[in-house]
Amino acid sequence: MQLSTSTKEEQISMRTRLTSLTKVLLAGAAAATAALALSVAPASALTATFTVSPGGSYSGSAGTTTLTDTTTGNALTCKSATAAGTLKSGSGLSGTGIGTITSTSFTSCTGPLGLTFTVKQSGTWNLNITSNSGGVSTGFISSVKASLSGPLCSATVTGSADASYSNSTGVLTVKPVSGSGHTLTVSGVSGCLGLINNGDTSTFNGGFTISPKQTIT
Repeated sequence: MQLSTSTKEEQISMRTRLTSLTKVLLAGAAAATAALALSVAPASALTATFTVSPGGSYSGSAGTTTLTDTTTGNALTCKSATAAGTLKSGSGLSGTGIGTITSTSFTSCTGPLGLTFTVKQSGTWNLNITSNSGGVSTGFISSVKASLSGPLCSATVTGSADASYSNSTGVLTVKPVSGSGHTLTVSGVSGCLGLINNGDTSTFNGGFTISPKQTIT
């Protein structure tokens, strides 16, 4: 017995509607699962906040600091450095832009071949906290921009640098963290005899004692 043409068309139409309905139901179930997963996620993962005391204006001083070109291995070493800026104060603070570095100074800076360099900050650098544990805040400095100038050599360094702050010591430590994604990049190179080159990445190391001492939780 053969089905009529109209009957075949009706069966095909029904199968098509069933397939479409199944897709809609599966999509709805996936959306509901995603919404449930979001609703049970830890609140700290969604709304991490921090407390800073006393906050306000601060200054920082450091001994030796080092900027190292990780491509060539050449380093710029300064005997001392200072920094100044502001920190937000209070509780429930977002870690993004929780503070600023508005000025820095670097003294007696020497590079490869004993050449003397001047380091000058450009713009405002931002302090960011991503986590806090055991009295140590982990984060990074963003919007970094500084010019380097010396005999027959000048360049600009921009990007971000890893940093952490310890409540117990009052020291802001700037040093690279493997895999963090925070990188300083060299550009605008003029001269320099290949000691540094455009596109080279670099790291910064230094420990700044902050005054007044801050407590961040």
